[in-house]
Amino acid sequence: MKLSAINIKKESFLQGDMVVWMILLALCMISIVEVYSASSRMTYNSLNYWDPVIEHTTYILAGLFVAWLVHKAHCKSFKGLSVLGMVVSIALLFAVLFMGKINGAARWIRILGITIQPSEFAKLTLVGTVAWLLATFRDKETGGASKLAFKWVAVLTATSCLLIVGENFSTACIIFLVMFIMTWYAQAPKKWLWAIVVAVGVSGAVGFCTLKFVPEDTAEQISELPMLHRFSTWSNRIKSGSELPEDPKDYNIHDNIQVTHARIAVATCNIVGKGPGQSVQRDYLPHAASDFIYAIIIEESGIEGGMLVMFMYLLLLYRAMRIAERCKNRFPAYLVMGLALMLVVQAMVNMAVSVGAMPVTGQPLPLVSKGGTSTFITSTYIGMILSVSHTAKKLEDNTQLATEVQK
Repeated sequence: MKLSAINIKKESFLQGDMVVWMILLALCMISIVEVYSASSRMTYNSLNYWDPVIEHTTYILAGLFVAWLVHKAHCKSFKGLSVLGMVVSIALLFAVLFMGKINGAARWIRILGITIQPSEFAKLTLVGTVAWLLATFRDKETGGASKLAFKWVAVLTATSCLLIVGENFSTACIIFLVMFIMTWYAQAPKKWLWAIVVAVGVSGAVGFCTLKFVPEDTAEQISELPMLHRFSTWSNRIKSGSELPEDPKDYNIHDNIQVTHARIAVATCNIVGKGPGQSVQRDYLPHAASDFIYAIIIEESGIEGGMLVMFMYLLLLYRAMRIAERCKNRFPAYLVMGLALMLVVQAMVNMAVSVGAMPVTGQPLPLVSKGGTSTFITSTYIGMILSVSHTAKKLEDNTQLATEVQK
């Protein structure tokens, strides 16, 4: 047997897919610049120009450390942690229903002095748990996910969505969509999947028509129900996006100040943008540094800047697909696809809202919008994707090494 020379290399500081690392670092740098620019209202209120950006930069640096720490772990460890985390997440989702509210919605809970958003943890743990279920329970005849896996995924998804939908409708929709795509990708029984498509399509059409045409006084009465207390808010958002006056002069810019100034920011970018730090609408947008930061990006960097940010998310999804193709086992493949989809779908929703293509949802732009919980969870997503890519690369190297040894 001829044994070829083998070079033993020390593991580098950054492992995994380098393109994903570049996307992570690029979005973080864009975030620091844009949050600093978009936080004029916060600096005016606090009378300190540096507090918001220093706080956000601290979150970004801590998030990068979280991503680095997670990417050093083996992807096998994510199985047990996801299942355990799913139990904790459901408990937190129940608890948050009785906690304080922010912007009219009970989405946050305070534990040991730290404010967290349980729905963000639920998204992460649900992806990991569903990936494990779809990879473990397989149908021997078809080779796809079994009926048992489908039923468990349906139960967990329905439970999570029902606990979230009353306070955060858009997050529940994103969770459902990502879980559906993961289940389809895992080749679950197609007849059941098509049945869900029909049921959701009919329910969505009925719900949309109800929200659009329900009288305002009836909407207020429905909002008195505990689980539907945001019904009037949803109805107003649907109606405000379609009921526009024929004459632009009759449009009241004070009715929906967020949507109005976000659209003004996009419309006045002059294609090439006004330049970093030169935004005007940031002074009028209540959530310029979070929910509508994409509008500020377009206003300052132009259409090409907005397209570049969108391209980064699409590139992340493409790299995740390539990583999934290289995985030898189903769990890491399903996991990386689910994580990437959760990030990219949320990003596309935020962008659509900022440019006026969708009603306001309150979804932050991953890795760019200002926020603590969102930054840490998103960094964990990236760390897990990098961990899977590193593991897949290591298995490829070991297979190649074994082939060389046998020659």
